[in-house]
Amino acid sequence: MKNIENELEEPLGELKAFKGKTFVIKYGGSIMKNKEAENAFIEDVKALRNIGINLVIVHGGGPEISKWLEISGVKSNFIEGLRVTDEKVMEIVQMVLSGKINKSLSLNLNLNDVKAVGLSGVDNKIIQACKKYVYKNDEKIDIGYVGDVVNINETFIVSLIKNGQVPVISPIGCDDNGNIYNINADYAASFISSALNAEKLIILTDVAGVYKDIKDPSSLIHNLSINDIDYYIKEGIISGGMIPKMECCVKAILNGTQNVHLIDGRNEHCLINDLLDYSGTTIYDKEEEKCQKVI
Repeated sequence: MKNIENELEEPLGELKAFKGKTFVIKYGGSIMKNKEAENAFIEDVKALRNIGINLVIVHGGGPEISKWLEISGVKSNFIEGLRVTDEKVMEIVQMVLSGKINKSLSLNLNLNDVKAVGLSGVDNKIIQACKKYVYKNDEKIDIGYVGDVVNINETFIVSLIKNGQVPVISPIGCDDNGNIYNINADYAASFISSALNAEKLIILTDVAGVYKDIKDPSSLIHNLSINDIDYYIKEGIISGGMIPKMECCVKAILNGTQNVHLIDGRNEHCLINDLLDYSGTTIYDKEEEKCQKVI
């Protein structure tokens, strides 16, 4: 893989201000289908590590899970955007996330001179979870082995970072009774970011960010305070599947993350370029912190 540090010398110079800081990156499953985007992602990770930024990667894998469920003849459905996960589905979820995707990503990073260690959230109880229920029309719905995060073993993650490693974590959690849970990757990344008091939580998506009107590319909202998010949800500007993602971002900031970036993971070298030109959506706690009110 080519060395990009010379061609990105100027933006990398600006990012050197974050030497010693921690970025948590949520690497979405939908981005993994684009090999060029994946290669550029690995190049960016290497460049950021070389200037001394600590990185933790939390990956998803929804499309790959769906593919292997279909291959295995196992049916699954979604309730309120969450995959109903019985024992058969959970076996495939764990196989795909912790086996296939996690090890492939950590291997590719290591092959490109990034010291990465692939981990499941159950390793050393990185992600402790409890059973999650969905409530719809005042009805409590059991969606199987889907979990809510209750604790993060940040001490273990920090020990890996101090050892120069990039932890690559699959969003599988466990409880004290040995039950294994499928965790939404956005929420897992949010909790890990907050536990580490990360400088940035970077969520790579397959859209450019948050729009006032998803059909109008010029309506992209570049800066949001957490108060803006509450307003836009009430006004219906933020709706559908973007609501839980935004709520996840708000929780991350309220619990210790400095700011959150939603950027298009399909863009070449998005981790470096998009972070600096704020081409996606950046979320801050207070409007004064580089955040201009969007009316």
